[in-house]
Amino acid sequence: TLFRSDPTSPRLIADMAHQTGIHATPELKEFFAKARNGSVRLIKVVIEDEQLILGAYKELSGAWDRDYDSFVLPLLDETQPCYILYRLDTQNAQGFEWLFISWSPDNSPVRLKMLYAATRATVKKEFGGGHIKDELFGTLKEDISLGGYKKHVSSCSAPAPLTAAERELQEIKISEGRVAQVKTEISVESKHQTLQGLAFPLRPEAEKAILLLKQKKLNYVQLKLDLEKETTELVHTNPTEIAELPQRIPEDSARYHLFLYKHSHEGDYLESVVFIYSMPGYKCSIKERMLYSSCKNRLLDSVEQDLQLEIAKKIEIESGAELTAEFLYDEVHPKQHAFKQAFAKPKGPAGKRGQKRLIKGPGENGEDI
Repeated sequence: TLFRSDPTSPRLIADMAHQTGIHATPELKEFFAKARNGSVRLIKVVIEDEQLILGAYKELSGAWDRDYDSFVLPLLDETQPCYILYRLDTQNAQGFEWLFISWSPDNSPVRLKMLYAATRATVKKEFGGGHIKDELFGTLKEDISLGGYKKHVSSCSAPAPLTAAERELQEIKISEGRVAQVKTEISVESKHQTLQGLAFPLRPEAEKAILLLKQKKLNYVQLKLDLEKETTELVHTNPTEIAELPQRIPEDSARYHLFLYKHSHEGDYLESVVFIYSMPGYKCSIKERMLYSSCKNRLLDSVEQDLQLEIAKKIEIESGAELTAEFLYDEVHPKQHAFKQAFAKPKGPAGKRGQKRLIKGPGENGEDI
């Protein structure tokens, strides 16, 4: 079994939100250092006894794509999540580049999925984020297979003038009679207008809910596209706490979410609106994926400009398991302030010094100190 302790224990559930106590063992850190020199093709990492440990590894055999399916797929358990680091044959300034795979099968317990999602950033940090070229998340083996990875790369690269997915979207529009004339050659500018200009207007009840959230009378709004009516509909406005947020994310359909994130930051109490676009990958049709992606920017324009709702952060996710308290906090407050310590004023010379002088000058926000 993956856990010798009870996976439903309160402390472990707290770990899911805060990554408390989940770190690599010294043996795994040592193996990471050895693997980064390029002699290892694959590393499997699992959580056991609330620690990250080495689950398996594979030495180099052939080219990365020849080894891929025979190395990766047999290590995927149908009920247990894991992480896999797979060495590619390309290099950057830090050495060989790696693919970081997060495996979270549908049949695994929800708490286990949440634990692995919350610890993903820790694994990347322990290994060294600069070595990771790409990331892949999957719930089915076909998502993680070589074919699935190539689909992922293809969807990210988007070759000009149109990707295969964009051509499919164009065909959908033609079949629905939404495009009267199709040009065989599409420039970058017209492509941008075609894909970014798609808008499904907000229904009145959806606008009302967003305005109530702006007034802080609601703390959560979920929206969906009505593909038949070509409108953006209100799904519900159920009160939602951070711990309940993952449960609001559908596993088989896309959604837009607005969440009033109440939290403390550096001693201040804040209420920040977060926009979440959830898209559960290939579980949705190509039509649904492309329409949600294409309507997102126009929806945000309507919310921010027409309804004057200030959005602190925009997030895209595949699974509700990603929405842990720590993930949300780090997204809204990236840890850039940590680098300020590097520019601290050096200490003056030792010895007798005069009295301190009070110097009046502008503060951080322009006020006098």
